[in-house]
Amino acid sequence: MSSSSPALDVATLLSALEWRYATKKFDPAKKISPENWKTLQEALVLTPSSFGLQPWKFLVIQDPELRARLRHHANDQPQVTDASHYIVFAILKNMRREHVDKYVERVAEMRHQTLESLENYREHIVKGIIDGYRSLHVNTWASNQTFIALGQLLVSAALLKIDACPMEGFDKRAYDEILGLGPRGLSAVVTCALGYRLDSDKYAHLAKVRFDAKDVIEYL
Repeated sequence: MSSSSPALDVATLLSALEWRYATKKFDPAKKISPENWKTLQEALVLTPSSFGLQPWKFLVIQDPELRARLRHHANDQPQVTDASHYIVFAILKNMRREHVDKYVERVAEMRHQTLESLENYREHIVKGIIDGYRSLHVNTWASNQTFIALGQLLVSAALLKIDACPMEGFDKRAYDEILGLGPRGLSAVVTCALGYRLDSDKYAHLAKVRFDAKDVIEYL
């Protein structure tokens, strides 16, 4: 395969995106295989972010009792408890220099560079995120970054024929309290349930409704 050849054919990609929908009824008996879950986990890890800072934590909620408590604060949506996997996407609140330092240390490790050679890069990030204009709305910036991870997860799941439902309809303060996020400097932003649909989910059989490309895409 040449470097210009696509690793994924167009029909497969578009078919997966057409197939996926926000699943409302999951089959509690069907679980994501360890191999597929490992792939989805890696897709999350590989998510791009501004400066590469990865201002997030992905909390995989496995405890059934904990899921039941969270469901109560998510408008009693059954996806929370019935899906194979349930992920809470949390941001690192009020990002500090320590996180930037940790990331730069990781860059040095992975790219075999010295910290001294990366000092200008570190200062560039600090000026942009910690001391610059972004510092005035750094949590909003981090939240926006987290939705990139959610999007990457949804597409990856669709390609694996794994159903997913992104969910914002929950009490974020309650989630933060139940999961003990505040003391850890974290805050819940969005969640996602993943697993396999029940055939009785009526939304699985409805036509996907999207505006035509001409209505949402402009060439300037």
